[in-house]
Amino acid sequence: MKPEVAKSNTSKLEAFDRLLQLMDELRENCPWDKKQTMESLRHLTIEETFELSEAVFEGRTENIKKELGDLLLHIVFYARIASEKNDFTITDVIQALCEKLIYRHPHIYGTQKVKNEQEVKQAWEKLKLKEKGNQSVLNGVPRSLPALIKAMRIQEKASMCGFDWQKKEEAEHKVEEALQALSNEHSSHISTATNQARIQTGFGDLLFSLVNYARLIDVNPEEALEKANKKFIQRFQHMEKQIEKDGKQLAHLSLKEMNMYWEQTKQQLPFTL
Repeated sequence: MKPEVAKSNTSKLEAFDRLLQLMDELRENCPWDKKQTMESLRHLTIEETFELSEAVFEGRTENIKKELGDLLLHIVFYARIASEKNDFTITDVIQALCEKLIYRHPHIYGTQKVKNEQEVKQAWEKLKLKEKGNQSVLNGVPRSLPALIKAMRIQEKASMCGFDWQKKEEAEHKVEEALQALSNEHSSHISTATNQARIQTGFGDLLFSLVNYARLIDVNPEEALEKANKKFIQRFQHMEKQIEKDGKQLAHLSLKEMNMYWEQTKQQLPFTL
């Protein structure tokens, strides 16, 4: 190992050891930290994960660093709580992770040969399936994932097994087919619980097909939708300011007047984000 690498690793270990010491001190002396359980931390961890996701999405390096630190604290916190019950320690967590990474990278730490990223992903899924006793490949998709992300992961895993469209045009046709089916169901003008359930099912099929199409054209639908959300917010708030500047109130405008302001805003902010 090169001296500079060894020095860097020593610095990292010292920083991690300092974090572990701080966690021990907080757990033993701080009333709030002493009270926490894995269950009480859960919703906070979810919040921190979304904050990290937003920081990555916006490309703010300082925020990413901060949110990574917050998540690391949570990992150490969970391990400390588990160690108090003699369930596992942070050492067990890290060692298990290392072993898993070695096992799932036989093309690096073994004799397996791969040609590209796709083959790496396929081998990864096969090993995961073997670990879980040949259960369904979809069992690895967390049930608590948001629906849009869950659809992405379901389709990615199915694709790893070869269950996928061969051409993006086939997925595009499926989107058109799902949209037509939804339109037909909605245009029946039958207002019953059964009909509404069919419309909801049809809309779900359309969304699922759109996610699949996005994947085949190399678009992350979650990121695309978030950009659309942010773009709409930016434009709508700009429109509100313009209406206020003109001495008017949004609630008192007709839809035609709102659309006029909206079109002006789109021209003023054509390339947002």
